[in-house]
Amino acid sequence: MVSAILPDLTPLRSSHDFRLLWVQGLITNFGSSMAMVALPLQIAHLTDSPAAVGAMGAVELIPLIVFGLYGGALADSVDRRKMILGTEAGLGILAAILLLNALLPHPLLWPLYVVAAGVAALAGLQRPALDSLMARIVPHDQLTAAAALNALRWQIGAIAGPAVAGLVVTYAGPSVAYTVTVTGFAVSVLMCLRLAPAPAAHDAEKPSLRGIADGARYAWSKPVLLGTYAIDLAAMFFAFPLAIFPFLAEDLDARWALGLMYAAIPLGSVLTSLTSGWASKVRRHGRLVVFGAGLWGLAMTAAGWSGNVWLLLFCLMLAGAGDMLSGLGRSTIWNQTIPEELRGRLAGIEVLSYSCGPQLGQLRAGTVAGWSGARASVWSGGAACVVAVGVLAAVLPKLMSYDADTDEDALRRRAQKEEALATAAAA
Repeated sequence: MVSAILPDLTPLRSSHDFRLLWVQGLITNFGSSMAMVALPLQIAHLTDSPAAVGAMGAVELIPLIVFGLYGGALADSVDRRKMILGTEAGLGILAAILLLNALLPHPLLWPLYVVAAGVAALAGLQRPALDSLMARIVPHDQLTAAAALNALRWQIGAIAGPAVAGLVVTYAGPSVAYTVTVTGFAVSVLMCLRLAPAPAAHDAEKPSLRGIADGARYAWSKPVLLGTYAIDLAAMFFAFPLAIFPFLAEDLDARWALGLMYAAIPLGSVLTSLTSGWASKVRRHGRLVVFGAGLWGLAMTAAGWSGNVWLLLFCLMLAGAGDMLSGLGRSTIWNQTIPEELRGRLAGIEVLSYSCGPQLGQLRAGTVAGWSGARASVWSGGAACVVAVGVLAAVLPKLMSYDADTDEDALRRRAQKEEALATAAAA
């Protein structure tokens, strides 16, 4: 009974490379959290301008989009291990630049923006290689469990990392925070050296705009995949109100609860991950995507209506749980159905779906809050999310009927993986 609730740790036991990447990711997430907190605080200290801090988002978005798409094409044509190793080393060098700048008697402002853009570019290059590697190193029937464990790793960093980073930056300064970041990347590079090679297929095409377009056409031709992207975009666009949390706390006369608001969503996700053992038995992952996104929207609607801060925090936790459920379904469908030769390019498209949505959602939430107030922005966005998810589920019935045991693409991918394993064992 307990094992059906606790997270399924089988991928950590069965896959050496998954185990390496999980620990490596935990280390780099924690180190990166230091820089994520220190960088905007350092800009604020140097400029005393909220606009200057907000400009970080502008310099990060375009590199993330461009290099995310290119990174997807590149991941299909080169050794993914080398991509991960090279980008980790590059991120470590950028962290070292932040450290050197912080140690100057008078730190400069412009390197902070250059590094922010560089980090976005390298993250865009790396994420498709990491995401597309999962289906190769984890057995087919363990992909949902692997998605839950990966999410748990990220959530630990999202909660613990910023909390520790805030103390370090406040009491020890940004140079100490950047030192932790550099150390984390150094350890990560050493761990990535132990990964097995992950070469591309011998007939893989070179990265090109045509190759990226081929990946987009494949995604467009698959209603199940299209539904996962569309629902994620809709949920984040309509109901991602983090930018207006300070105003929401002010409306509720609970400025003391602002930090709790930011922590509530990832905490809800963590609780779902820690009780995700049952998810490995789910076969209808499309319904999990729809249910999770609908729960996210409903919880945000209730959060906006709530006049009690503790009820609001509970609703935000519930929203985080819904987002985690939807994410498990999306990740499993992607890894179960996408052909190996297109996995990198489709992972690049996935980067766009979960990076552009929150950015646009922040803009929507702030704009609506300016017209009608923070609480109205939250509940109206949540309601719009529920409607949008319902409409998409209705117009994309194949997403709702997806079954991992009967879907043609999932069965084909499983057969290909079993054949590859048999060939490797024979060799």
